Amino acid sequence: MTNIIIAAGVALLFGMVGTPVWIRIVNRLGYGQMIRQEGPEAHLKKRGTPTMGGTVFVLGSLVGYGAAHLLTGTSPTVSGGLVLFLMTGLGAVGFVDDYIKVFKQRSLGLRSGAKMIGIILVGVVFAVGSLNFPNHLDVTPADAHLSFLRDFGPAIGAIPFVIWALLLIAATSNGVNLTDGLDGLAAGPCAMVLAAYVLIGNWQLRNSCEFALAPNCYNVRDPLDLAVVAAAVLGGVFGFLWWNAPPAKVFMGDTGSLALGGVLVGLAILTRTQFLLGVLCGLIVMITLSVIIQVGGFKLTKKRVFKMAPLQHHFELSGWAETTIVVRFWLMSALFTAIGLGLFYLEWMPKK
Repeated sequence: MTNIIIAAGVALLFGMVGTPVWIRIVNRLGYGQMIRQEGPEAHLKKRGTPTMGGTVFVLGSLVGYGAAHLLTGTSPTVSGGLVLFLMTGLGAVGFVDDYIKVFKQRSLGLRSGAKMIGIILVGVVFAVGSLNFPNHLDVTPADAHLSFLRDFGPAIGAIPFVIWALLLIAATSNGVNLTDGLDGLAAGPCAMVLAAYVLIGNWQLRNSCEFALAPNCYNVRDPLDLAVVAAAVLGGVFGFLWWNAPPAKVFMGDTGSLALGGVLVGLAILTRTQFLLGVLCGLIVMITLSVIIQVGGFKLTKKRVFKMAPLQHHFELSGWAETTIVVRFWLMSALFTAIGLGLFYLEWMPKK
């Protein structure tokens, strides 16, 4: 528990102090956000807002995680390192994308193919690594199973698992990226899901098969350290959100959105809660589906289902104020997170 508090506290302090420093650096370099011309007209006034702010909470998360282990004299784990690698690797892909945008002063950065190659390379290393490095009980960070509240069904095999993990990584990272369209809209829901994974990691530790072979025990490697990772990123995101809340003084950019998607899906895979992530991230799923429906509907009927996709822009064009959309979407995200946690704890409820 001490590790969790230190990780969150150090990362929070880093984000609170580091973000305004980053804002000054970016302003001095002239690296302001580019705005898509086809987006809502109200967004044009945001042009020039400092971006790539996700760099701060990625660094803060790493510092918080390292400080937690250093100050408590504990060793980092393979599971924690894998999730942080996935977060940092995807954040690096996003950073390159953001840098091209601001350096060339255009709204498009990396070509979609190049970005996907970067995501796949990082994802393959994570997925393959998660199937290796068994501990003293021969438990690897992940195994070749699908999972909801825990692993279920027969093993699907190493190669299908890697492909499945890549699909999850690409879907989640791009889903967070689509959600990051309004001030604070992506950071708030991601913080809620991270808080849920702090609780999930703690619960899995207290009911680990390593300590007692109870009927509902969890065969998860390093659940405490996964909670520490979630806490570190949560602290960093809170520190960033202080400056990203409407009206935002900094944007996370693809650096932050891809990194957050990476850490969420990494936690889901290693805590054996892959499908539960879809419930916890219900808002992100809705926003992603709105884009799929819009594109698919237009190709089939030549008519738009929404005034604009992603979903948040539909409500903007319907006359909702930006802060109204953000707060109401946060409330929806809180509901999805509560439902997800309820499902997770449901199997522990007393049965009559």
